[in-house]
Amino acid sequence: MRFSERTSWNTEESELARAHRLRREAGLPIADLTASNPTRCGFAYSESLLRALVEPRALDYDPQPLGLLVAREAVCSYYADHGVKLDPRQIVLTTSTSEAYSYLFRLLCDPGSEILAPRPGYPLFDFLATLDDVQLKAAPLVYHDGWQIDFEGLRRAITPQTRGIVLVHPNNPTGHFTKPWEAGELARICRQFELSLIVDEVFLDYGLGAPPQSFAAGLEGVPVFVVSGLSKIAGLPQMKAAWIVATGPEKALAPNSPAIERLEVIADTFLSMNAPVQWALPKWLASRAEWQEQIRRRVSANLAELDGQIASLPALQRLVVEGGWYAVLRVPAFGPDEQAILALLERGVWVYPGYFFGFPEAGWLVVSLLGAEPEFRCGLITITDYFRTNQDGNTKG
Repeated sequence: MRFSERTSWNTEESELARAHRLRREAGLPIADLTASNPTRCGFAYSESLLRALVEPRALDYDPQPLGLLVAREAVCSYYADHGVKLDPRQIVLTTSTSEAYSYLFRLLCDPGSEILAPRPGYPLFDFLATLDDVQLKAAPLVYHDGWQIDFEGLRRAITPQTRGIVLVHPNNPTGHFTKPWEAGELARICRQFELSLIVDEVFLDYGLGAPPQSFAAGLEGVPVFVVSGLSKIAGLPQMKAAWIVATGPEKALAPNSPAIERLEVIADTFLSMNAPVQWALPKWLASRAEWQEQIRRRVSANLAELDGQIASLPALQRLVVEGGWYAVLRVPAFGPDEQAILALLERGVWVYPGYFFGFPEAGWLVVSLLGAEPEFRCGLITITDYFRTNQDGNTKG
């Protein structure tokens, strides 16, 4: 059998994955500081949540490529709460943000076209781009008392094949919110090079400071596509409900514009959204506040625990985080991060190596702030003990 080049990944189990699997199979304890699935982190879900799926109207098959109007109106209400007025015809429902990205890559790119994506950042973009025959290039972030976009590096990465820039607001895992001055510079670059902007706002509601502005408000003269969904907003990744918001220049992205018409054809080709979830979406969005408050309390408590534990250990530095569910740690570069991860796993703690997100090979760990507080506290004690013990450079402990 012959396979396409786009699926020629190395699917062999990595040393880290194998060590993690063997420890689990042996029944040994693991404090998981990579938790990203909110349904398994001990949060309280309403008993009535699933009742929203019992909607008689969902028995009628009414294929709407952009999504049912009642669901798209609910998305508009969500953005209205963020101070942005939208028309339902600017909304395209998808089953996930991954599918939303795929729709947009197909809308904007020919085979071999380029998309710039943030680095450090979530590695999912690499797989999505490969599957859609798109070339991914780094749009670098730099750190100095906080994260910011490296605009000089961004400009150098642009070529005649570049079609768009992906922006994650706030970034995963750095927690960097795009500042107004950065948005202004992005707009100038997009106008100069005729680029579109794809903005991922799944963590928008989880800022640690003043509420940020959604890019759904648009940027002058720039085609902007915002993606988000229930996975983070309502803690419901299993319900598979997300969307695209299209906004920008009146002629390019107005309702019934060529961009919307083309997205409608793409969506009509798959018709992947199911009716029960679409009918339930308004109720789930309307009840998001109670769920989000649980997340904020958990993230704040774990962040405070992290800062408290590393305060007496100057070798560990927690980088500035402005939003989201993750924290980045600068740690002693005794050797490759994989060596430290394996040593920590032997001690019963599972964390992300920085290179998973595009950091250099040594000196970076990423921890999730989503896990249960006792488990998080226990994992941190092990991490700090490990680095305190190994400050002499002996990574074998």
